[in-house]
Amino acid sequence: MSSDNDKVPEPILHQRMLPLDQEPAGSERAPAHESADATEPEDAAETTDEAKGDDAAASVSAPEQQPAPPVAQRPAASSIRPGQLTVEQHLETILRGVGPLEPYEQPLVESLGLPIFDDFTSPHDLPRFDNSSMDGYAVRAQDIVDATRANPTTLPVVGEIAAGSARPFAISAGTAVRIMTGAPIPKGADTIVPLEATDGGKARVLVYRAIQAGTYIRPKAGDVKAGDVVVEAGTVLGPREVGLLASLGASRVKARPRPRVVIISTGSELREPGSHLEYDSIFDGNSYMLAAACRAAGAIAYRVPAVKDDPREFRRTLSDQLVRADIVVTSGGISKGDHDVVKEALLSLGTVTFSEVAMQPGKPQGFGTVFDEQTPLITLPGNSVSAYVSFEVFVLPAIRRMMGLTPYRRPMVHAVLAADVQSPAGKRQYLRGVFEVTHRGAKVTPIAGAGSHLIGGLAKSNALIVVGEDETALNMGDTVRTLVLDRPF
Repeated sequence: MSSDNDKVPEPILHQRMLPLDQEPAGSERAPAHESADATEPEDAAETTDEAKGDDAAASVSAPEQQPAPPVAQRPAASSIRPGQLTVEQHLETILRGVGPLEPYEQPLVESLGLPIFDDFTSPHDLPRFDNSSMDGYAVRAQDIVDATRANPTTLPVVGEIAAGSARPFAISAGTAVRIMTGAPIPKGADTIVPLEATDGGKARVLVYRAIQAGTYIRPKAGDVKAGDVVVEAGTVLGPREVGLLASLGASRVKARPRPRVVIISTGSELREPGSHLEYDSIFDGNSYMLAAACRAAGAIAYRVPAVKDDPREFRRTLSDQLVRADIVVTSGGISKGDHDVVKEALLSLGTVTFSEVAMQPGKPQGFGTVFDEQTPLITLPGNSVSAYVSFEVFVLPAIRRMMGLTPYRRPMVHAVLAADVQSPAGKRQYLRGVFEVTHRGAKVTPIAGAGSHLIGGLAKSNALIVVGEDETALNMGDTVRTLVLDRPF
């Protein structure tokens, strides 16, 4: 098996997801702006094949930030070329270079999908008062103990209480009050007679059956008691938690903000979708794909128009964008060609490291911080599949760490391989596949075509099959590790 340290659950049908990282320990990042949705500029892809090049070039590594939980490491596979990093080594560098963003009070609905920072203690009971669960009549149970349809009990109706009427009410023995669902129980009443057990009278009501005390009454604190911890710190807020917090009067909650991710693609050949193409130009798909992936991860994505292969223009664009960036992700321009603008522009800063990672697709990678802001920057290869796989393996964990979400990495599951596959020695291969659960269990079918530019095949896939560095062939029927994409975790 490969040196990947992701554990895999045993019973695939249960698909138990195993955390690979520990809890984030505090924060050193400055607070981000409140989450307004991203507006977009545009920018793009690159066609340089990341398979080019031999050295694991590097400059000075990024300044150290708050320690990240280390990524579990095993000895590197013997087949990995000297000078290349393992996936875990590069990921750990990234996670040590980014920290959880500083939490602050955010509007309740805007906190959807974010982990709450502190325990939330209920300030009052739910319900806050005894109230009716039915439309009917509030009475004393002892006054209707002999009521039957053949011999109904007649009671005078002395008033009506609707939810929100905001006035206390009391009844005396032998009387009834018409009451609506949610209205507070009047003093002296101890049960509710539903409308269908009466004649619905307005001035006097005939009660057709006896009702025990406490029936159809929602008791005060029957759901939540004041002082109860109702949402624990670290809980990711979903619609149900938001509804509970709002019911307890919370209009804002303290949570780490969504990271603002600036996406910059490079390439003089790139054009905006919908614009005219010249003979050798292509549409910019990478920036749209990466922006969508960032939003799906819960971040705020700012997509920048494609930058030409001009180092000065790239640096100027990068500098201009840092005002709205908690992290920058670039696509393209990091291989070994003459027009690898990102690498050329950033090497001189001395704070960004470019490396070769023993993986396919996605061998050329980079990470560091830029300019006085020390903004983290992750550089990805330009081919579409390489960029997407690299996002899943490196950028997604960084975003989740910044948000305070755990586990950082997408958990793996076991699946039965539906076709033979081959893989080069010394590289962790991420093959596109279609994952499904049948009556026989989980299986994954590889999608034909291994080219890192084949975005059509990428779009058809819903999983990545992980083949270890020392595995050169897997056979149909083998159990393989699989990343199931687009699944919340």
